[in-house]
Amino acid sequence: MRIDLHTHSNRSDGTDSPAELVRNAKAVGLDVVALTDHDATTGWDDAVAAGRSVGIHVVRGIEISTRFHGESVHLLGYEFDPGDAALVAELRRVLDGREGRLPQMLARLAEHGIDITMADVAAQSGDAAASGRPHIADAMVAKGYLADRDEAFDGWLDADGKAYVDRYAAPLLEAVRLVKDAGGKAVIAHPWSRGSDAVLTAAALEELAAAGLDGIEVDHNDHDVKARAGLRDIARALGLVQTGSSDYHGSGKGPEFSLGCQTTAVQEYERLLGG
Repeated sequence: MRIDLHTHSNRSDGTDSPAELVRNAKAVGLDVVALTDHDATTGWDDAVAAGRSVGIHVVRGIEISTRFHGESVHLLGYEFDPGDAALVAELRRVLDGREGRLPQMLARLAEHGIDITMADVAAQSGDAAASGRPHIADAMVAKGYLADRDEAFDGWLDADGKAYVDRYAAPLLEAVRLVKDAGGKAVIAHPWSRGSDAVLTAAALEELAAAGLDGIEVDHNDHDVKARAGLRDIARALGLVQTGSSDYHGSGKGPEFSLGCQTTAVQEYERLLGG
């Protein structure tokens, strides 16, 4: 059984529709795929229907933008009640923060001679729950300023970029509590990517486990062999589930992030969601 527990559709910053993503997952031989769009669940129904049609199990998930000790951390939530009032309110606040910073970011780009309008961004975001930096990047590419998303982020839209504007992210411990209170499972996404090991230390993960965290995403392309070994040791010590995932975004990320490039072991999947 091949299981991929972290993918994105065009309801956030992926390029496949939810149904296309599921059909593509089936085509590459996956048995289980989780749709985990950023801060939104709007693709769930289409993905589940497509899964039933082609014979692949779809796990309903999300990737929540959070902050921990001042640093950005992403939290994967699985199979929670999407109508839970407290969680819905917090996700709305996160999405509003994502959308609300766009005018400032576009103004900063304009200062450097890059003319991108809100309409340009909306044309790229399409069915996404909120427009964000990847859609600005796509607009920059569409208008010929840059070659691809990576070039747009490097120096422009990343945290140190000329056009970057900070936004609201949910406190991590609160986000774990909200997912759990809504009946779901909580897993830290790519915990040691992009320098996150400095904040998500063994002690921090122990604190999160005590707060109800269920697992950590160990097998991810952003983790090298040493990082994976360290995370496995921590997961075993804390009794946390170890997941593996592609973090697929369609053409929104490079081919190394193809569906099923990293997978979750069956026994870990059963520990997380089997009950």
